[in-house]
Amino acid sequence: MSYQAIYRKFRPRVFDDVLGQEHITTILKNQILSDNIAHAYLFSGTRGTGKTSTARIFARAINCIDICEGNPCNKCSICKGILEESIMDIVEIDAASNNSVEDIRELRENSKYPPSNCKYKVYIIDEVHMLSKGAFNALLKILEEPPKHLIFILATTEPQRLPATIISRCQRYDFKRVMVDDIVKNMEKICNEVGISVEKNALELIARNSDGAMRDALSILDQCLSFTDGSITYEYVLSTLGIANNDLLFQTVDHILDSDINGTVDDINTIIQNGIDIIQFIKDMVNHFRNIMMAKTSTRLENIIDGSNEYIERLKQQAEKIDLNRVISFLNILSEAENKSKWSTQSRIILEVSIIKMIKMPQEQDISSLIDKVNKLEKDLASGALTVAKSSTRQQSAP
Repeated sequence: MSYQAIYRKFRPRVFDDVLGQEHITTILKNQILSDNIAHAYLFSGTRGTGKTSTARIFARAINCIDICEGNPCNKCSICKGILEESIMDIVEIDAASNNSVEDIRELRENSKYPPSNCKYKVYIIDEVHMLSKGAFNALLKILEEPPKHLIFILATTEPQRLPATIISRCQRYDFKRVMVDDIVKNMEKICNEVGISVEKNALELIARNSDGAMRDALSILDQCLSFTDGSITYEYVLSTLGIANNDLLFQTVDHILDSDINGTVDDINTIIQNGIDIIQFIKDMVNHFRNIMMAKTSTRLENIIDGSNEYIERLKQQAEKIDLNRVISFLNILSEAENKSKWSTQSRIILEVSIIKMIKMPQEQDISSLIDKVNKLEKDLASGALTVAKSSTRQQSAP
């Protein structure tokens, strides 16, 4: 049997398996149970959040002979036929490669015929925003007056590119980014089924770098599993992703705050020698200073910073060494460096220039810190802890 990627092998088969989208799956299940199904749906959201998987589950559920609490049974002849792609009543179209007027006209002609095996004929159009203007106009006609047996499910990562006339004829559902905890739990479950031992902080690292996309997280996990001997460690994931560990980030930031140019140059050499991607390191620095900014402004860090309690305490200690205005200036410098490095072949020089600018930047005093210092001086004077020596004046005779 040919190899199958993890994200395909463990694709959700029922609504309850779709992570982080309960606000959508609950409504869809209730519509199926009450037989109150719309003729067109629009699933929008970032990549890897479950849009196409939910569309496939919905297509099976509305045609399933023996639905179970709104979920497809995946055992009846209809469900098996759809899963094995032997039933042609469920049609998936990639709008990126089938975006012409002729493609949609052909779809319109075929949609007139009733389903051969199922109750509903379902068209799932992925990346629907890629359709041409003429294709949208052709699609609009059938969305206005669809046959009773026909259901459209449109999926897109860029809903703003769809005409308002198309959106107004669909029930729209916005998919959220998957939370880090949900991604970690799902990967733990998959690793247990595969028989691979994995460190918890390694899974957390993968989840943080997936940007809320379950598919991206499983692709990274699949990459790590391809070269493992039965266990996945935190250091192995670091080397696979080409990113710096927290110790190196804290050390580099300490060198910047201490104005230690030699130390930061050594850190950059370490990054190069270890094969760490410079653009990724700049992104990690941006995220690190963002966490420092949060540590200086918020008291509920557990909810807004991904990391252990030890990491958060270490972050708080480093945040005490730097002024908030300086943190914001550093974020601006690093964000500019990130944009420049994407289009440059000299990303190392861009990083070095940015770090030197950060070190040489004068430490600005904000108004609140100056007021605090004045208030402290007044208190010291009032309590007698600080005295002012009177200077003696001498009259000098004019020559």
